[in-house]
Amino acid sequence: MKRVQIAAAPAAGPEDNLLILAEKDGHDHLKGWLSSQEYNFLQQGLTRGTGHFFFARGNSAVFVKILKPEKDEYAAREDARLAGNDMLKELRHYKIETVVIRNACSSDRSLYFAEGMAMGSYQFLKYFSDPSKKEKPLHKILIEGNAEGIDEMNALIDAVFMARDLVNEPWSHLNTLQFADAIEDIGEKSGFSVKILEEGQISALKMGGLLAVNKASSVPPRFCILEWKPADIKNEKPVVLVGKGVVYDTGGLSLKPSDGMDYMKCDMAGAAAVVGAITAVSRMHLPMHVIGLIPVTDNKIGENALAPGDVITMSSGTTVEVVNTDAEGRLILADALHFARQYDPALVIDLATLTGSAVRALGNQVICYMGTASKKIKSEIEQSGFHTYERLVELPLWREFGDDLKSHIADLKNVGSSNAGMIAAGKFLEHFTKFPWLHLDIAGPAYLRTANGYRTKEGTGVGVRLIYDFLKNFVHE
Repeated sequence: MKRVQIAAAPAAGPEDNLLILAEKDGHDHLKGWLSSQEYNFLQQGLTRGTGHFFFARGNSAVFVKILKPEKDEYAAREDARLAGNDMLKELRHYKIETVVIRNACSSDRSLYFAEGMAMGSYQFLKYFSDPSKKEKPLHKILIEGNAEGIDEMNALIDAVFMARDLVNEPWSHLNTLQFADAIEDIGEKSGFSVKILEEGQISALKMGGLLAVNKASSVPPRFCILEWKPADIKNEKPVVLVGKGVVYDTGGLSLKPSDGMDYMKCDMAGAAAVVGAITAVSRMHLPMHVIGLIPVTDNKIGENALAPGDVITMSSGTTVEVVNTDAEGRLILADALHFARQYDPALVIDLATLTGSAVRALGNQVICYMGTASKKIKSEIEQSGFHTYERLVELPLWREFGDDLKSHIADLKNVGSSNAGMIAAGKFLEHFTKFPWLHLDIAGPAYLRTANGYRTKEGTGVGVRLIYDFLKNFVHE
């Protein structure tokens, strides 16, 4: 489908579809933009609590959207995004293809309103026999006289949509090899380098976690190394992003129930977020060195499958008793985290749809995170979480949480008790880190059964905007 483009525009003309953002109070200047009849109708509607208005004008239309005042800056931006998404229904009803946004609020939230509108317009139509019958109108959003931030916004929306597309691709069309090829193609188009390690190279590196999870598969594993390193980098040590790339997860011999398996194509959403974030970084030419590490496999069943009770040796030399084969994500991430040591990174951030316990604890509105990075780094990524409204809640990594991972036959077990499973997963990963590190469990917000505002149904692309915002601030410190 055509992606909605956001652009700056001069003052709207009489033939343009105009969308005015206003507040309930202090809107006297609307008199110059509306006819007396329209303005009187708006006044009457405001007394009844009406939040939006439509006025037909020959071949064009005027919409007025009332935004609620909000003292919290981040909440005000999110309200604007949600209002933009809500406005889509009316624009689609009138088959509007282009609209010009004019700000009449005390603070200009036009760009965030446009962001919500554009993000909510996403559709995944690739597998309809006639996608044109399903495609909704609205192809261009123009912001009157405001060019600042538009290029960056378009780059981010493109990156989010790309991540959503990757997550929404069915396993039948995005297996391990196809995903690796897709990453390579994205890198070529976006300007960052991609190196793909094949099974022999993975074996030579003794990546026991990735190889073990892949044992039952007819498709060999891949390990993708993405790198953005322009000539003008400002960070001496790279930031490394690690993404879980399980293209489909049956649970292995610890088989998932059928109603928990029908959406397991999404188990590579962490990898998709890493690809999307680096794509946005390269498109905006951030002057920083960023590396992405993505272990890719499926988790299948078969006569060669990894079995509960097996012991494997990771690339670090750590032995792991595999108690549950459905806790496979941490096995492949552990190999990637160990691999990251060679870069002497300033910071490593991993993103993964890792645990159901994260969803049960925090729902789909929040990313739970933990790690060994400094309080300053944690404060900065939480700030980025509020800025993008991909908010985070920190969970503790106290040493007691690691007690459940003690094995009587190996160095570690891959799961602990059923309590605080997301923290036990974090403690497992921590074992393989010797650098400042953050673990983001995105299982809740990465894939939605029903849309949540501009976060569309199925893949949401969560993490792309958050990580980009954090990296942008990180390099400009």
